[in-house]
Amino acid sequence: MTAPADGRSSGAGPVAPDGRPSGTEPVAPDGSRPSAAAPVAPDSRSSSGAEATAAPRPATAAQAGGPSSHGSGSSFHEMWRDLAPLGRDARSGGYRRYAWTAADADCRAWFRTQAEARGLTCEVDRNGNQWAWLGDPLAGDAVVTGSHLDSVPDGGAFDGPLGVVSSFAALDELRRRGAEFVKPLAVTNFGDEEGARFGLACAGSRLAAGQLSRERAHRLRDGDGTSLPQAMAAAGHDPDAIGPDPERLARIGAFVELHVEQGRALDLSGDPVGIASAIWPHGRWRFDFGGEANHAGTTRLADRRDPMLTYAETVLAARREAELAGALATFGKITVEPNGVNAIPSLVRGWLDSRAADQATLDTVVAGIERAARDHAQRAGIDLDVVRESFTPVVEFAHTLRDEIAETLARRPSRDTGRAVPVLSTGAGHDAGILSASVPTAMLFVRNPTGISHSPAEYAAEDDCVAGVIALADVLEGLACR
Repeated sequence: MTAPADGRSSGAGPVAPDGRPSGTEPVAPDGSRPSAAAPVAPDSRSSSGAEATAAPRPATAAQAGGPSSHGSGSSFHEMWRDLAPLGRDARSGGYRRYAWTAADADCRAWFRTQAEARGLTCEVDRNGNQWAWLGDPLAGDAVVTGSHLDSVPDGGAFDGPLGVVSSFAALDELRRRGAEFVKPLAVTNFGDEEGARFGLACAGSRLAAGQLSRERAHRLRDGDGTSLPQAMAAAGHDPDAIGPDPERLARIGAFVELHVEQGRALDLSGDPVGIASAIWPHGRWRFDFGGEANHAGTTRLADRRDPMLTYAETVLAARREAELAGALATFGKITVEPNGVNAIPSLVRGWLDSRAADQATLDTVVAGIERAARDHAQRAGIDLDVVRESFTPVVEFAHTLRDEIAETLARRPSRDTGRAVPVLSTGAGHDAGILSASVPTAMLFVRNPTGISHSPAEYAAEDDCVAGVIALADVLEGLACR
């Protein structure tokens, strides 16, 4: 395997909400944008006349006891309704909220509006992450909750946004209860968690935690060749300011992220809410297969150096290696040059995503896939280069915080099943996992009845979303209130 990547990525370029390529419109880092369209109802028609499919509607916070009447705070349902149309493609029904684009600016503006409606102090840190504070941010030992608002290409409505909306709704619930806060509380929106545009997941939290250097971040580019610094500058954020933020992280006593489950463990156990124990180690590897471009209609099969065949053999090898090891391996993205129907490719570039329950298993799987790729490439006369673009080691969430949360949830009057709150691991990466090396972190999962994620079919039932809000409010009350 070759040395780590230089930061260049062929991630998806900036895309308008209707799927057309677009430039990045200058916006302020807090989301303000003079030309931003006002939010429309989920069933509104797009400017192209196509009817947008309504996003799944979780229940209102009022069903969970109602939000506080403090300021002009919206109920859970109202927040979800306002957020739902932002960055949504009218044809696929999926979301295209890529970092530092117009859709991202709209989501940031929505976050700022929700914070201001609750009398919270909204700020943007050096890495573009948004923070909405109740209390003094400098006091220390703060309790922080939140998630992210960006998406994968044609992603679902719940991955990330459920955590942000639930955080604001949990604060509304605590105010309704008359809870007395003794620690600062913050709701966050971490930037570029999915890595859909620049190819590196959790960029905002990685920068803050010192796990992504400024130099490497400055080398990241999207599929159109736009660099991360260019995108940030166009959005009104100083790219030279990015970097580790240890002072900020040192003021955080606990970070709790609520997230829709990306799997079916809770559905199978019959529980609406669970607690995360760990995140599997995982990474992304780029495989470049180099061959020889030639005419598809005149070149004999025996004379071809076709990299597509070697790539196809590697995809099959990935499936075999993952099955043998009880792990996961996916080639989910590919680019082809020259990409002509009647041309033999000169280059096939594919990205491998692999995850496993432990480091040794992951290493075995990736090594087996690379070995198979090199064997096939050598026999076919194909050049091969393999680059590890990102990697996250296994994350064990803080046991003390996890156990405290489990005890809090077990004491709830609504918890009458006689069973402990389920604790489960996940193969999906999260900002909470990145921050765990610097801050005590924990995660709550809300049941996903189908297990589908990173798809417009992603879903959580209304009652389960409400249960998640109440569970998060209970946890925050135990951590931040008398």
